[in-house]
Amino acid sequence: MSTVLWQRVRRYKYIYLLVMPSFLYFVIFKYVPMWGLLLAFKDYNPFQGFWKSPWVGLEHFQVFFSKNDFWILFRNTIMISLLNLVFFFPLPIALSILLNEVRKEGFKRVIQSIVYLPHFMSWVVVASFTVLFFSVDIGMINKALVTLGFEPVAILTNPRYFWAMLTAQSIWKEVGWGTIIFLAAIAGIDQQLYEAAIVDGAGRWKQIWHITLPSISGTIVILLILRLGNMLDVGFEQILLMLNSLVLPVGDVFDTYTYKQGILSGQFSYSTAVGLFKSLIGLMLVFGADRLAKRLGHDGLY
Repeated sequence: MSTVLWQRVRRYKYIYLLVMPSFLYFVIFKYVPMWGLLLAFKDYNPFQGFWKSPWVGLEHFQVFFSKNDFWILFRNTIMISLLNLVFFFPLPIALSILLNEVRKEGFKRVIQSIVYLPHFMSWVVVASFTVLFFSVDIGMINKALVTLGFEPVAILTNPRYFWAMLTAQSIWKEVGWGTIIFLAAIAGIDQQLYEAAIVDGAGRWKQIWHITLPSISGTIVILLILRLGNMLDVGFEQILLMLNSLVLPVGDVFDTYTYKQGILSGQFSYSTAVGLFKSLIGLMLVFGADRLAKRLGHDGLY
């Protein structure tokens, strides 16, 4: 077996050389750091070092689950994720279908460039735009409301608007970029299906409903599975930039809590336990969504 394997490596040596940088990247930056997960089961002391720090087992998990913070963090994270899933996830699909219906290629490229542009802006820029438009003191929207005789609306500091604001930011920034995969899937649909539908008298809406959507359903399911796997990742940088003391009860999530406990407070073992819990939940969601997709007759990830 080793001889056959070596012959295969020699035969495809250039392909293996092409794969080698990606392989080293995942080994060095993804798998080797996984040893750090042991911190979740230790009471880490920088003076004792990684290996000599005392082993405490599941103590950090028990402390985390017993705190009221756990349920607040869980509620905030799930609600923000659900809002993104319900309102953000379908929009790239709809936008892709609408762009596909544009027949003038020049106009279509202009629209694509415009909707892609926000993706390349950092969350710092997006947060700055949000403050510039919606701040009570300097916000353009509130200044316009005051000019018209209305009271200013404290969108940035009102907990009632915080989740909606985050969802709107995500939609504005990423909806255009999310169309790339769906446009590629639509481009791969056999055009003879549309021609046959036209012969049968189907209009554009019926073609979309009976040809376009079923043809890209596999892509939609796979991306939905991946989305569910990242359900507890709600955008650390985005939330951290928009967070303030007034919206903290509805804005604090697992990522920001881990940052505060680990980086700011120096509780490395405890914050590692919180991060490990979040990752395990994400892994369970991926496997669960994959199995559900297969039971419904779709191709899963595995």
